[in-house]
Amino acid sequence: MSASPGALFADPFHEEFGTWMWGYTPYGGGGYGEVAAVAAAVGEGDDGAFFDAWVSAGDRLRAEAEESEAMGRRSASDLYLRASAFYASAYHPLFGDPVDPRLLEGFRRQIEAFEAGLALRGVHPVAVEVDEARIPAYLIPAFGREDEVRPLLILVNGYDATVTDSYFASAVAALQRGYHCLVFDGPGQGAVLFEQGVPMRPDWEVVVSAVIDYALTSPIVDPDRIVISGWSLGGYLAPRAASGDSRIAACIADPGQWDLGAGLAGFARQLGATDDEAANLTSLDDAVLDRLMSAIESNRKLRWSIVQRGFWVNGVSDLRSFLAKSAEYRIDDVDAIRCPVLLTQAEGDPIASAVPAFAAALHDVTVVEFTSAEGAGGHCSMRNRSTLNRRVLDWLDDTLGLD
Repeated sequence: MSASPGALFADPFHEEFGTWMWGYTPYGGGGYGEVAAVAAAVGEGDDGAFFDAWVSAGDRLRAEAEESEAMGRRSASDLYLRASAFYASAYHPLFGDPVDPRLLEGFRRQIEAFEAGLALRGVHPVAVEVDEARIPAYLIPAFGREDEVRPLLILVNGYDATVTDSYFASAVAALQRGYHCLVFDGPGQGAVLFEQGVPMRPDWEVVVSAVIDYALTSPIVDPDRIVISGWSLGGYLAPRAASGDSRIAACIADPGQWDLGAGLAGFARQLGATDDEAANLTSLDDAVLDRLMSAIESNRKLRWSIVQRGFWVNGVSDLRSFLAKSAEYRIDDVDAIRCPVLLTQAEGDPIASAVPAFAAALHDVTVVEFTSAEGAGGHCSMRNRSTLNRRVLDWLDDTLGLD
């Protein structure tokens, strides 16, 4: 498969992951030229070359950060965090179980740089315990209002992203607006998956309730203005949390999701399943599963999404178990979500197709649409996060009455 016109990376698979950084550029992530330089270093190379190029760029930034710190410059924190974003870009193609040692190497460098950058701002991680998981959480005060009691925005990742991504994609914009932010990786995410081997769980209200308990120990958190915001799979996890914890004052789902099993039915039809087969994914016979698995294995992106990522994140080893596990991700008691909810809907994101039905079931809901014409029509508007953040935070300012 050849690169599309205008692409930086020769491999379209690398292009998708390699250009995530553009969503972070307005908030201190790498610029176009840096991404182009990484792409040139990768050239026609494989996933190993992709990993090496990003890590090399991260090492360069980390060395610059260390020099800046030694000289007492204020830029050191920003440089460490920027390096963290480069390391985080390196290992996505290497997802899978057993865990690739290079993935762990890149991730550990990422977290070391991330924590070094935050430590220079007085922010240090805590471990929030939820059953067998030790969740790393970082409570970051609003810029310039560090000692004030302010609303708290809790950011939830999905299948792919980690705390570094949450920071650049969402937290910086909110911190600039006067929100304290809490970023964390839960079961099936970041360190909890990579280092502890704890898979994802559908009852995200249990996870977030423990995180809120920790947040409320901080004197700067306004207990009446706690907001949950999730992107990608977090568009299910955040409203699921809101359905089970009344302390949440507002919820943002990017894009809004309430039944992953229903979404997989449409996916199965695209792979050739009949309507009857798609309606009964948890009870398919082996021949149909083999047919679906053959279609998945023949497509690199699908294989990565389902086998390398989906199986690993969910702690399963076959398609039948993956489908059964995915069917557990459903918000049965939508009526329990009593707080105001914002659902994003990007026109080119197939995951957003369930937004209208979800919106119709909610009490107090706002749907914000994003289009390809404004460069924000892709999944989570990654090519134009600044537009998404502006609209989402305007809604949140109005909803909470933020001064």
